[in-house]
Amino acid sequence: MLKPWLLAIAAICFLATLSNSWVDYCLQVDSPLNNKEIVTFEITKGQSLKSIADGLYSKGLIEKPMWFRLLAWSENATGKLKFGEYEIPVATTPRQLLTLFTSGKVRHYSVTIVEGWTFRQMVDALQRQPKLVHQIDGKTAKEIMELLDAPGELAEGRFFPDTYFFPKGTADIDVLKRAYRKMQTVLADEWRERAEDLQLHNPYEALILASIVEKESALTEERTKIAGVFSRRLAKRMLLQTDPTVIYGMGESYMGNIRKDDLLRDTPFNTYVHLGLPPTPICMPGIGALRAALHPDSDGSLYFVARGDGGHVFSENLADHNKAVDQYIKKSRHE
Repeated sequence: MLKPWLLAIAAICFLATLSNSWVDYCLQVDSPLNNKEIVTFEITKGQSLKSIADGLYSKGLIEKPMWFRLLAWSENATGKLKFGEYEIPVATTPRQLLTLFTSGKVRHYSVTIVEGWTFRQMVDALQRQPKLVHQIDGKTAKEIMELLDAPGELAEGRFFPDTYFFPKGTADIDVLKRAYRKMQTVLADEWRERAEDLQLHNPYEALILASIVEKESALTEERTKIAGVFSRRLAKRMLLQTDPTVIYGMGESYMGNIRKDDLLRDTPFNTYVHLGLPPTPICMPGIGALRAALHPDSDGSLYFVARGDGGHVFSENLADHNKAVDQYIKKSRHE
């Protein structure tokens, strides 16, 4: 049987050890991590608390994984850690880190869908984003629209140009769903606010006209004038005669120039051959082009020609238009 004094010494040693451990624990969980710059740390789906703590240790962020585990247990956070990539700021403490891991404020990446892009250009951009999970690779436009619960809809023009943010591991189809739904919402909202006496019968025709306006000019101040020209041509049953529709109809055969033969080529999109709007949009229009298509200018012009500086000259009759063509197109060819 141990003597009382030995028991007393053992108890003192135990309490001293416990006290030192407690002090060390408190210092560890409330002292800054060892990173000197922002560090990215990823928690994978289903990863255990022990594995997370060991991962922090292997990165040199914490010195004692056991204390981080004890902190998580004491805070009742073991089942609340959310997977994803986290950016850990300098001077973060383990206690703050645990709060970050349970908040789900993971690192986000972005992909930008540019105004005027075609559906194919958009898909190519998604395929180049390495942080997305690629589920649409090798799928046709028809198959992609079916994945979006929009069977039978043609894909061109259906997605709203914008920058979309997402955490690592997001599926590309989920980004497309957001862009598709946003275009539906924006188009419906803009259609409700449309001007009176439009030459458009439904929102889809507005989308088609907006896509043409988008490709014809990048100048904000010109968009309503261009939309006005096309609206009046539709009303007068004149051919729209817009080059971007010809280019779209040429597809991969377009090499940078339009020849006279191309203007006569009978594709469904050639507005030098077919009256009215083309059968689908030719790109994804932005909000500016959409609003212009639904609020066209009423100045009376029926023609426009590029000046060569990004802008256009507008004319109300063919004689003035031909003069502008002589001045800006034929002259440039001889310079």
